[in-house]
Amino acid sequence: MNDNRSLIIQIAIVVVGLIYLVHLFSIQVLDDTYKVAAENNAVQRLTEYPSRGLISDRNGELIVVNDPMYDLMVVPKEVEAIDTLRLISLLGISQEDFTQKMEAAIKFSWVKPSVFYKQLSVTDYARIQDALVDFKGFYVIARTVRSYPEAIAANALGYIGEINKSRLERDTTGYYKQGDYIGISGLESYYEEFLRGKRGVKYRLVNVRGIEKGAFKDGEYDTLPIPGEDITTTIDLKLQQYGEKLMEGKVGSIVAIEPQTGEILSIISAPDYDPNLLTGRDYSANFNVLQNDSLVPLFNRPIMATYPPGSMFKSIQALIALQEKVLYANEQVFCEGNLIGDHAPPGYYDVRKAIMLSSNNYFVKVFRRVINQNVDPNTFIDSRIGLEKWRDYISRFGLGAPLDIDIPNGKGGFVPTLAYYDRYYGENRWKFSTIMSLSIGQGELLVTPIQMANFAAIIANKGYYYTPHLVKDIGKGEIPISSKYTTKNYTGIDSVHYEVVIEAMADVVKSGTGQYRAKLKDIEVCGKTSTVQNPHGEDHSGFIAFAPRENPQIAIAVYVENAGQGARAAAAIASLMIEKYLKGQTDRPWIEDYVLKGYFGD
Repeated sequence: MNDNRSLIIQIAIVVVGLIYLVHLFSIQVLDDTYKVAAENNAVQRLTEYPSRGLISDRNGELIVVNDPMYDLMVVPKEVEAIDTLRLISLLGISQEDFTQKMEAAIKFSWVKPSVFYKQLSVTDYARIQDALVDFKGFYVIARTVRSYPEAIAANALGYIGEINKSRLERDTTGYYKQGDYIGISGLESYYEEFLRGKRGVKYRLVNVRGIEKGAFKDGEYDTLPIPGEDITTTIDLKLQQYGEKLMEGKVGSIVAIEPQTGEILSIISAPDYDPNLLTGRDYSANFNVLQNDSLVPLFNRPIMATYPPGSMFKSIQALIALQEKVLYANEQVFCEGNLIGDHAPPGYYDVRKAIMLSSNNYFVKVFRRVINQNVDPNTFIDSRIGLEKWRDYISRFGLGAPLDIDIPNGKGGFVPTLAYYDRYYGENRWKFSTIMSLSIGQGELLVTPIQMANFAAIIANKGYYYTPHLVKDIGKGEIPISSKYTTKNYTGIDSVHYEVVIEAMADVVKSGTGQYRAKLKDIEVCGKTSTVQNPHGEDHSGFIAFAPRENPQIAIAVYVENAGQGARAAAAIASLMIEKYLKGQTDRPWIEDYVLKGYFGD
């Protein structure tokens, strides 16, 4: 009985097994319904990249736009026998290139997509598009690259590039993936969070040949990319273009600021470069050329180059002395002319005359009064106390530390500290005579051009400034700019003391060291020249100014390296920029010709 039951069970199992085998054979061999379904239901996940936010000048003129391009992607696991020679021919690459690209893709991931060929142009994509169906495992995703219709302000705008491994490892947001592009410098870097947008995802059904068969579940899981925010800069396009023209063939900087807001109207680093060089497939080759250029066009001079301020610093010395009440505006100080080298003749000077004629000996005496106020009978200790108080004033003018402009990597210049002098001379072993050269903006002092443009804005505002910045509006006003760019920074010096300095700076242009090339017929310009000592060659030409005197609209600093006296190259360029901005044109072709020729002799 038990034997019969066991046999019946065995027979039943065999019969059921045979039934399943027959059904499976039918499904796999005789019926192609499931085969077709499998072919039509392979799901491919595609990243859709957003367009990067556009950048315009203060008047809405576009200065950074996007051009379409395409990346050819590959998933090594999906690549089957393909006509390698045909693909090589379509892409215009060598067999060696093909092998290296495939090896790199396999090294990255066997199953994940990676870029096989970057940045196909619209024309190239159109040429190979129809042929891609024959290359399983390869597909194209749309991207954009930056384009610069006006080719201006390269160092200020910055550039984007593919994120490198070290930066990817430092990314704490989890947003970036290998192959993504990111702002590397300038505004592109500082405002990356707003400009980049947000990626989207599309799921599509493809057959075994990679031919798209439609959206997966009618696009239920798709997300659209969100474009980056557009940015309106503070730059005046026409002024920027004019300034770059004036600086052709020269080395130096121009920074122009609207004093009432801190908005940067123009920021020029010379020599410059065409920003279109650092976009597209030739990016790497062009970057290497620029990086190895002896004139370092990638060096952003307005915020990174440091110079002794020279005579333009004398106005700060006067303001500090007036605030400290160790000097009075109309006080007559006799200068024998024997304390330091000087172009100003011996005689009596007050603040106005000393700034106008740029008397070195006068400001040595003024600086001594600030440093040695007889707080301590020991002259060494008294000098320490005085220097520390003086440094506090200097820091309120935005010197000695980066100004926190919205471009990365700005330098702060250098204002010597007690520790600095102690290190070189020993504690309580230095005094006023050791640091005397600071009185005329020389010695260890270093400033950046943007700090000096900001100083001109401080004088124009009679005692305060807004931190200079390059962005006026983000996302059509929906995103406010940082409050640090809308907050007044006060110097702590009474506004009344600025009156005599402004009067003196007006005199400089009317009848002093800047009169020949900085004076304008219908606009009262207030300025100060600097002939910046340069131990490595010809002196640098420096000039700061603002205009008009009443209700100033523009403050400016100009540095031209190895161009000699400040009254020549720098004063001429500054006055042309002021004229161009306030009048829309220049009425002094002889001054413009003088600047464009670039010979700054007498």
